[in-house]
Amino acid sequence: MKECLQLQILEMEMLFSMFPNQGEVKLEDVNALTNIKRYLEGTREALPPKIEFVITLQIEEPKVKIDLQVTMPHSYPYVALQLFGRSSELDRQQQLLLNKGLTSYIGTFDPGELCVCAAIQWLQDNSASYFLNRKLIYEPSTQAKPVKNTFLRMWIYSHHIYQQDLRKKILDAGKRLDVTGFCMTGKPGIICVEGFKEHCEEFWHTIRYPNWKHISCKHAESIETEGNGEDLRLFHSFEELLLEAHGDYGLRNDYHMNLGQFLEFLKKHKSEHVFQILFGIESKSSDS
Repeated sequence: MKECLQLQILEMEMLFSMFPNQGEVKLEDVNALTNIKRYLEGTREALPPKIEFVITLQIEEPKVKIDLQVTMPHSYPYVALQLFGRSSELDRQQQLLLNKGLTSYIGTFDPGELCVCAAIQWLQDNSASYFLNRKLIYEPSTQAKPVKNTFLRMWIYSHHIYQQDLRKKILDAGKRLDVTGFCMTGKPGIICVEGFKEHCEEFWHTIRYPNWKHISCKHAESIETEGNGEDLRLFHSFEELLLEAHGDYGLRNDYHMNLGQFLEFLKKHKSEHVFQILFGIESKSSDS
C-alpha cells in the first residue's frame, strides 16, 4: 500500500510540473497529498482518502477543452485507474465513445505502470476525431459518399533492439492491433508496421512511450482506400525477424545484423527502395 501511495505522489508531482498554471489541476481535497505524506511518514495512522482531481486539457485542433476526471484507488497503479473525459462540445454518444476508446487504451498497461500521463497524451492525440465525427453527424449530405480510409506503412529505425521485455512489448502491440509487418531485432533494429492509419499511430505511440530515445520513424507511405486495405499489405502477419549477425563477436551483444540478408528480405516484399532511406546507402543487387 505504501509503495502505491509513494508512486501516486510521484505521479502527482509530475503532473503539477506539466500543468503549472493555477486551475489546470484541481484536487477534490486540497489536503489530499499532505495527508498521504503524513501517512507515509507515520504521523497519521488513518488511511488517507483517495486522490481525486480534474485536469483541464486544451485541445489545439479543434479549439476545445476536455476535463479529465481521475480517481486513484489506494492500490493504483496495481489496480485500474478510474478516469472519465467530458467536454461541453461533445454529445452524450460521442462522449461515451471517447471514454470507451480511452478505457480500452489504458487497459493495455501492465499492473504497476503509471498511466495518467499516457491518458493525457492519448486524449491530446486522439480526441479530435470524436469532435469531427459529431460535426459530420449533424451536417446534412445530399448523397451517401464512399467512406475513405488511410492505409499507412511506417518504417521505424532504432539504434538497437535487444531487451526481451521490449521485444515482447513490440510483438504484443503488433498482434493486439490490426497491423502487419515485422520487428528486426539486433543492431540496428528495424520495425515496419502497416494497416489503417489509426492502428499504426496507436502502435507507434505504444512502443515509444514513455521515452524511447534512440528511435525514429524514417519513412511513411500512405494510400487512400475505400476498401479494407488487405490488397495493399506487403506482409501477412506481424512477426519478429531474426537474421544472422555480421561477424563473430562471441558473447558480446553489440553485433550488427547482416544487412545483405535484410536487403534480400526487402526485395521479397517489394520494399527494396526503403533500404537507402533507412541506411543512407544505395542497395546493390547480389548479381552485380
